[in-house]
Amino acid sequence: MLLEYFQMIDRVEAVDLKKGTLKARSVVPAKSPVFEGHFPGMPLVPGVLLIETMAQASGMLVLAVTNFAAMPFLMTVDGAKMRTFVEPEAVLDIEAVLEHDGSGFAVTKAKITSGGKKVCDAQLKLRTIPFSEVPLGDIVKKRAGEIGLLEAIAAQGVIG
Repeated sequence: MLLEYFQMIDRVEAVDLKKGTLKARSVVPAKSPVFEGHFPGMPLVPGVLLIETMAQASGMLVLAVTNFAAMPFLMTVDGAKMRTFVEPEAVLDIEAVLEHDGSGFAVTKAKITSGGKKVCDAQLKLRTIPFSEVPLGDIVKKRAGEIGLLEAIAAQGVIG
C-alpha cells in the first residue's frame, strides 16, 4: 500500500466471477508522508483513503467480471461508515460484492476488516466507460497483473 500514490491494493487474494466477489489484502505502511499531517503524533489512515481502497477493490472486481471491457470510475459513495481507526502496519482485508453491472455503471457493496474487526463499509457506484474512449487500458491491465488480479482470474480457468 502506497498511500501517497493512491496504490491501495497490495494483493488480490481471490475473485469469484460467478458470484461477483473479490477479496484483497493490503498492509498499511509503517511510515508515509500522509501521516505527517494526519495526525502528527497519532498517525491514522484518512477515511477518504479507506473509501478509495474499497473503490479500487470494487473497480478490480468490475474489471474481472467484465473481462476488462470498461474503466470503472467512482461515482458515488452511499452509507459509508467508519467504525474504527486504522493505524500504521494494520493488515486490511478488503471485500467487494457486485450488486449490479450494466447500462454504463456498476454497484458494489464493499467492506474492510482488520484482525476480524470491521473497519468500514459502503455501497459504491461506479461509472464504466469503454476503454476505447479512455486511454487507460494498458496501465490498468499492468496494475491488475502486479496485484494478482490476472492470476486470480486464471485460477478459475478464465483467460482475461
